[in-house]
Amino acid sequence: MSPALIAMFTAFGLVLAVELPDKTLVATLVLTTRFRAWPVFAGVSVAFALQCVIAVAFGSLLTLLPDTVVSVLVAAMFGVGAALLLREGFRQGDEAGEDASRSGAGPATFLRSALTSFGVLFAAEWGDASQLATAGLVARLGNPFAVGVGAFVALVSVAGLAVFIGAKLRSRIRPKLIQRSAGFVFAGFAVFAATQLLW
Repeated sequence: MSPALIAMFTAFGLVLAVELPDKTLVATLVLTTRFRAWPVFAGVSVAFALQCVIAVAFGSLLTLLPDTVVSVLVAAMFGVGAALLLREGFRQGDEAGEDASRSGAGPATFLRSALTSFGVLFAAEWGDASQLATAGLVARLGNPFAVGVGAFVALVSVAGLAVFIGAKLRSRIRPKLIQRSAGFVFAGFAVFAATQLLW
């Protein structure tokens, strides 16, 4: 097997193992219960692509980013997401609006849904274990393209799984309940990220 394939499969396996139990999967799943599946998948895929390019470009230097900046950015993004989800989840809506939301035709446009998903996941991935692992593999294996491709495919695979599960949940659970739960989950992520400032 060529060094490039070894680097690609190593990156894929490592990033997949790191991301399956990570907040990235949960955040993508929650976004899919709020927005339609395709815009979420498109937004998070672009976020992952950019984060992989950044990780590959900076290699091991990425690990030198100030932890304070990372924590503030992640906490702010999840905090804004929590506020938006909770506001909409507790807003009184009529039955027609509830039915439209349940069918997947929510008020958010494709672009708004994709941009929201992009913003949340792009911020969440800063300093994430998968990004640091990608940077470390680039520094160690010296094959940035192969490592980047392997990491990106792993991230998109996790996102695809989360989008699939989220879309199934969306059709079976009341949208208001999903939005409230999602808001509290995002608020928890924001608090967790903010506590990193104390360490």
